Amino acid sequence: MKTDTFSKLNINIYPTKELVGKSAGRDIVNEIKKIQKQKQKVRIIFAAAPSQNETLEYLVNSDEIDWENVTAFNMDEYLGLSPEAPQHFSKYLKEHLFSKVKVGELHLINNQAQEQELLNFEDKITRKPIDIVCLGIGENGHIAFNDPPVADFNDSKVIKIVQLDDVCRQQQVNDKCFEKLEDVPAKAVTLTIPTLMKGKKLFCIATGKKKADAVYHTLTKRIDESCPATILRSHPSCSFYFDNSAVEQIELQESLKKNS
Repeated sequence: MKTDTFSKLNINIYPTKELVGKSAGRDIVNEIKKIQKQKQKVRIIFAAAPSQNETLEYLVNSDEIDWENVTAFNMDEYLGLSPEAPQHFSKYLKEHLFSKVKVGELHLINNQAQEQELLNFEDKITRKPIDIVCLGIGENGHIAFNDPPVADFNDSKVIKIVQLDDVCRQQQVNDKCFEKLEDVPAKAVTLTIPTLMKGKKLFCIATGKKKADAVYHTLTKRIDESCPATILRSHPSCSFYFDNSAVEQIELQESLKKNS
């Protein structure tokens, strides 16, 4: 991909993940404020991953968000973990966000994922348009738990149960969420790619050397399901936030690099 292609994308690069989180957080706050001035209530889908830590911290510490007029959803969840397991994504979001701010409505995917519960979640998330999606990129290029083997850009489903591939499962070990691969669940529930892409504004955050391959493929390779995150390039309003380590394989225009 030629460097002039990058000019069509909103890419923000910073030296550290802390500055990435501050930049993404600031832009998300501004987007929430803009929406709440127009219609007050804002609907947001949140990812649960270490890449989101600094951004969520910024949101929690902001005094500019009317949280009581926020309707929040998570985008994926493990299956097969005990209810007490600390690795549940719903627990991550409660720890980093929902225990610190009081949202008006909170809808979390049930980790038991019975058919009726999935239908209920589908009804809630499709009832009105999604304003904001905060997401990351997996080491295999997944978005939410749409790994390459199950990713479908034309998926007819809103939410589905998927089999996780080994690269995705190993990432959970790399992120120190699990001790070994055998401990990572083999199945999960995820919002599908079309559901995520229907968000009016997407904020995509990826940091660290372990994400460098995925970021390289996301920004430079043909848009197809072999790297699900490539579809983000086709969204009319997706902002990318990377640290220097995540883009070390790509020669980007110097104007894209921000060092403060």
